[in-house]
Amino acid sequence: MAKKSADGSKKAGPDGRQVIATNRKARHNYLILDTYEAGISLMGTEVKSLREGHASLVDGFAVFYGDELYLEQVYIPEYLNGSWTNHAARRRRKLLLHRQELTKIARQIQESGHTIVPLQLYFRNGRVKVEIGVAQGKKDYDKRQALREKQDNREAQRAMRIRNRRAA
Repeated sequence: MAKKSADGSKKAGPDGRQVIATNRKARHNYLILDTYEAGISLMGTEVKSLREGHASLVDGFAVFYGDELYLEQVYIPEYLNGSWTNHAARRRRKLLLHRQELTKIARQIQESGHTIVPLQLYFRNGRVKVEIGVAQGKKDYDKRQALREKQDNREAQRAMRIRNRRAA
């Protein structure tokens, strides 16, 4: 997450990212094969809502319509101070990528079981960017194995900390 300064405002990290939302479920449910940074075409009220730090990527996915890539089911709530020009919360949003990246992604998802999921939504130099990943769905036993490995690593780290405290 973005760091907060003493006055409570969010600061960008060392790579210039000010994270708005992260899709942690995607890394659990999918094996991420390749990642891309894409611009996203937004309305003014959507950007204002994102500056307040509200968004959810949990149900989101990307799909091709013709030769363009669109982001579906990403939740950006309506801007509270917006007027009749406010946006729909789950509308289709166009992703901005170079043509060669689009053709590479299209080739990758033609394989069965591959999809495109949003991983992170963030500001970089005042512009909203989304990190998307070409992903392959995990089986239930893969998810359990990943959780077990994570738990084993946590226990090993805990044991090392306890051992180091006793030695000191």
